[in-house]
Amino acid sequence: MITASTFADALALGFLVYILRRGFTNKRRDNLPPGPNGWPIIGNAFDMPTRYQWRTFAQWGEKWGDIVSVNLFGKHLVILNSFDVADEILDKKSAASSDRTPLPVCGEIMGWNFIVTLQQYGLHLREMRRLIFQTVGTSTGLMELAPDLEHCAHDFLCRVAADPASLTQEVHRFTAASSLKFIYGYTAKKDNDELVKIVEAAMKGFTIGTAPATFLADTFPILTRVPAWFPGAKWKRTAQAWRKDTEAMCDVPYDFAKAQIDSGTAVPSFVASNLGDNVDPQRDALVKDTAASMYAGAADTTVSAIRTFFLAMMCYPEVNKKAQEEIDRVIGPDRLPGIGDREQLPYVSALCWEVLRWKPLGPLGIPHMLSQDDVHRGYLLPKGTVIVANVWNMLRDPRHYSHPEHFNPDRFVRKEGFEPETDPRRMIFGFGRRVCPGSQLAEISLFLICAVSLAAFEISKPVVDGKVVEPSMEYTTGSISHPVEFQCSIKLRSSKAEALLYSASD
Repeated sequence: MITASTFADALALGFLVYILRRGFTNKRRDNLPPGPNGWPIIGNAFDMPTRYQWRTFAQWGEKWGDIVSVNLFGKHLVILNSFDVADEILDKKSAASSDRTPLPVCGEIMGWNFIVTLQQYGLHLREMRRLIFQTVGTSTGLMELAPDLEHCAHDFLCRVAADPASLTQEVHRFTAASSLKFIYGYTAKKDNDELVKIVEAAMKGFTIGTAPATFLADTFPILTRVPAWFPGAKWKRTAQAWRKDTEAMCDVPYDFAKAQIDSGTAVPSFVASNLGDNVDPQRDALVKDTAASMYAGAADTTVSAIRTFFLAMMCYPEVNKKAQEEIDRVIGPDRLPGIGDREQLPYVSALCWEVLRWKPLGPLGIPHMLSQDDVHRGYLLPKGTVIVANVWNMLRDPRHYSHPEHFNPDRFVRKEGFEPETDPRRMIFGFGRRVCPGSQLAEISLFLICAVSLAAFEISKPVVDGKVVEPSMEYTTGSISHPVEFQCSIKLRSSKAEALLYSASD
């Protein structure tokens, strides 16, 4: 009979053999990029931060340069701290740098292997990206979505106007409701919608599970074999609980869409457009995985960007006013801005890009992995090396951005005698063959919310008992970084704006 004690002894012995084998067969070679000195066998395991990793990586970059190498129990991790080197390795050498490092906990135990961002590069991934691009990657496709997106945006404004303290809740609801509508043909309930809650719960686990060095089992996959009941395996019990949220996010809205199709009551949606009669299991799985990937991709990232917009408008009233002046001049007082107005509002568009640059929602992106050996700038990057792009540091690089800590949309506005600074979208949405296929949808969703909010609202710091309440500028850690909760004063600009808003939402 196997007892907990004998199982622990066997596991410890197997684990020791495993790390010794990796430690002695993967010794650091002199021509790897520089980095902090490590210990025998464990390498730099004790140097790896567990929170706000991008800040530590930036400090390492100041000491060792744009390419920093660390060793985790024989596994090579290379951090890219500048856009130039990321462009050279991840864009120009994308044929060799487009794989993903396996994440056994998040992928297998939590059930996220289906998502576009974690899939290995291959046929299934290319098919998923093709479906996404056909839906949200063209101007025609995006304009077909415009009426539903604009309706959701107007509903968002009405709900925030009625209860400004519910801003964060309403941002979550907007992103989930708009995604549910065009992906599954589902109209979210006004309050406490089950499907909105499901995606929020699932994305909390994903954000934690994909952050670097969250789970030791991602470095040592053998640990995934530890039973959930085993002492010290609370991490596995947590991951298994999160799997239920992941499965619900994939299954519940998809089952709804299929039921509507079967009953002949389906409204236009991504699922309805891509599922015909007598669908084979392979096609069914492809559409289901792609739909859930789109849903997850839009749900959390757009939330962070929209909340950052409101934070920036509080802290930079001069930017707020300048954007409102452009909207008033171009759009006028008789209607709200729409998706079709984007090209006529260059300052508002630049403001959206600055939102993405100022506080990047994915500070480290999703790590890449080399599928073959590479030599770059004289450094050896072995096959299997994990590549982390420190997007947070790139977007604060004074070589590309003047006064990078300041929120300044003018840096992206083309004027005579002034060349705009580096487009942050080249970093925010990923690199090479792993560029986010839904980036255009994310952009127009952010633009729409920013434009209509500026047209309808006065956004400022709240005043309590005669004192201005300064917002916290802290952000959460994890693969997707959010502003911590903040208070915000949101008031309608005028009675005309109020009437316009409520008539538009009908």
